[in-house]
Amino acid sequence: MVDIAENSPPEISVAVPVFNEAQNLGPLAARLTAALEACARSFEIVFVDDGSSDATFETLRALNAVDPRIKAVSFSRNFGKEIAIAAGLDHARDAAVVLMDADLQHPPEVVPQFIAKWREGYKNVYGVRRDRSSDPPLRNLFANLFYGLFDRFGETSLPRGAGDFRLLDRQAIDALSRMRERARFSKGLFAWIGFKSVGVPFDVEERASGRSKFSYGKLIRFALDGLMSFSSAPLKIWAYVGMGVSAFALAMAAFYFWRTVIYGVDVPGYASLIVSIAFFGGMQLFSLGVLGEYIALIFAEVKGRPLYLVAERLGVEER
Repeated sequence: MVDIAENSPPEISVAVPVFNEAQNLGPLAARLTAALEACARSFEIVFVDDGSSDATFETLRALNAVDPRIKAVSFSRNFGKEIAIAAGLDHARDAAVVLMDADLQHPPEVVPQFIAKWREGYKNVYGVRRDRSSDPPLRNLFANLFYGLFDRFGETSLPRGAGDFRLLDRQAIDALSRMRERARFSKGLFAWIGFKSVGVPFDVEERASGRSKFSYGKLIRFALDGLMSFSSAPLKIWAYVGMGVSAFALAMAAFYFWRTVIYGVDVPGYASLIVSIAFFGGMQLFSLGVLGEYIALIFAEVKGRPLYLVAERLGVEER
């Protein structure tokens, strides 16, 4: 096996975003190292600490002291998983990068299958969950709704069951590195770049320790950001709604005009008037809210701030 401490880059890098995962790092590193040693000529594992408040970085420091192939980047604060994924790709210096979570729900033993597909010529090898039976019914409902909306209105289609667990070739990584948008939706970016892709089925394992950092509120916010980043349909739909409401108003005006001509003046109802005002007022406010979301995304982009700030590095050169 080639020593990756040499100047030449390793064959495979694994980028792992982590946030308060101190208890999972040891088991993950052991299983992942064993899997990589069996299939890669050389490798490195780059953990991206997304502003953890527990002993995550201290644990990474101890792992690095034992095995220098285990490296780490620590953010100055919490920037979010999507930004941590971007940082992992930025700091990997390999021919291919494997992305995975630290909670061991992405089994390290599947990584050799990714590498085998990559050596066959695939540049985007993604893991596909065999089933979602372990997820709560409400989460499955939201997931199906999101994928349906994205397939209908998005710029590209997302493979069902695919997530962040994947291998990317250097050509795909270089393409992604040119995309520095702040409101990142990595699944959409992975699909948008194209390249020769293939799915590898896998079974999701139980979380080793701790609990998920994504609440339903965060998942909904993430889904909205993803849809708005890859579709202008939420903006355009209000033009059609406006035309429909205008046509309905003209039809009602014609109806009331002829009824007045035939039956005389009718006394308007107070309740129907208030309901109409409230309904159309609510539609206007909702449409302004959608417009505001897009303006907020534009505002975040034009400020031009860096995606992340690094507080400390372990065995990783500044990029």
